[in-house]
Amino acid sequence: MTEPELVIASSPTDAGIGCWDLHTGAEHLRYRTCSSPSHGLTCVGGRFLASSQLRETKSSSGSILYWSWNKPQVEVKSFPAEPINPLVSNNEGTYIAGGGASGEIYLWQVATGKLLKKWHAHYRAVTCLLFNDDQSLLISGSEDGSVRVWSLIMVFDDLLRGKARQPYEFSFSEHSLKVTDVVIGYGGANAIIVSASEDRTCKVWSLSRGKLLRNIVFPSIIDAIALDPGEDVFYAGGRDGKIYIAALNAVADPNNNYGLHILGFLSEQSKAITCLALSTDGSLLISGSEDGMVRVWNTKNHNITRIFRHAKGPINNVVVVRQSSLMSNRGTVNSQMPSVKRHGVSLPPPLEKCANSADENDYKAVIGPRIDPDRSVEASYISIQSLSNQILELQRQGSSAAAEMEIERLKLDRSRSMQMIQQWETKFQSLHQFCVTELLDGEKAGNA
Repeated sequence: MTEPELVIASSPTDAGIGCWDLHTGAEHLRYRTCSSPSHGLTCVGGRFLASSQLRETKSSSGSILYWSWNKPQVEVKSFPAEPINPLVSNNEGTYIAGGGASGEIYLWQVATGKLLKKWHAHYRAVTCLLFNDDQSLLISGSEDGSVRVWSLIMVFDDLLRGKARQPYEFSFSEHSLKVTDVVIGYGGANAIIVSASEDRTCKVWSLSRGKLLRNIVFPSIIDAIALDPGEDVFYAGGRDGKIYIAALNAVADPNNNYGLHILGFLSEQSKAITCLALSTDGSLLISGSEDGMVRVWNTKNHNITRIFRHAKGPINNVVVVRQSSLMSNRGTVNSQMPSVKRHGVSLPPPLEKCANSADENDYKAVIGPRIDPDRSVEASYISIQSLSNQILELQRQGSSAAAEMEIERLKLDRSRSMQMIQQWETKFQSLHQFCVTELLDGEKAGNA
């Protein structure tokens, strides 16, 4: 049985946020007053929605808004030090990261709203942010054309950062124009990164080697990408209204009319494709467009199965959320932390504008194992074994942080196990379909 999922879409115009059941098409609550930038909408740990906002005036610093699931009005407003473009939360909803127009990256603790870290990441505005599958890395894209990989261990460890040759793990600078989207696969240190740019290319990078694996040139500028769970192909949404299917492990015909490594495209003669997302099992592709439509595509037969109409204005963000995660997390906020409570729904407090110097030492606690900066990138990933060793060390020291780290370890272990199960299920389905097809083709050839 298919797990219920919600499609959530927002617009750069003040058209609010639309929310629909992906499989039945039923519209859920419509959230008001939202003018989000691209990549500026996120679901925080399944508990609530958060979105950065476009500046109303040049003198405005922008804002970040929170909505609870059962109320259409804005519940919490935050006013950061500068306009925030991309906004992202880790899987558990403990941290929110935002990318500034100045090139700064901000990292807040959700439960308290405290600004834990701020650092200069790029020379121009940050356009994309995402965490990797084990939540140990933050990947950023920018208008300066670069994609950078940040170890959260190094971000929090001032001593380690001081010894390192550079503050980031990798800086990929092969794009010649603005980076428009970035996605990452599974596999920790062995994952791949796919980036899109206004230079009409998508580039595939290896985290383990820190090198470019593949460069794919498209007929149009690509503003959105989505990676198939099996990582055989990825989808690239172009400004020409087409969704291109590009090969990673799948075999592409070098003589096709679309270009090297491009298998084909999906199209309904819409305006530019602005955002893409996939259902959990990868069977449905959701696209947002400048024509204000959200289309749901079947990834096997490439047909449109459903269309959602947003309010006035284009779509620039689409997020898919499992309803089970909403039900299990709805209204749950750490009871030891301050919160904003309206009509029985608890939300975290607003995010700090600036770090509180008096609390600075409270947030220099070790969040992962100390590593040698001369070791390879694999050494900087948080493994289950290294976390366990550090928990034991903290317990021997009588530290109160041990219990918190134990909880985070269990959450991390569960999250990675669920993701691996989903990936293997997708691989099995693809292999099963391949075997069935080969058998049927063999029988037809034998009968002929």
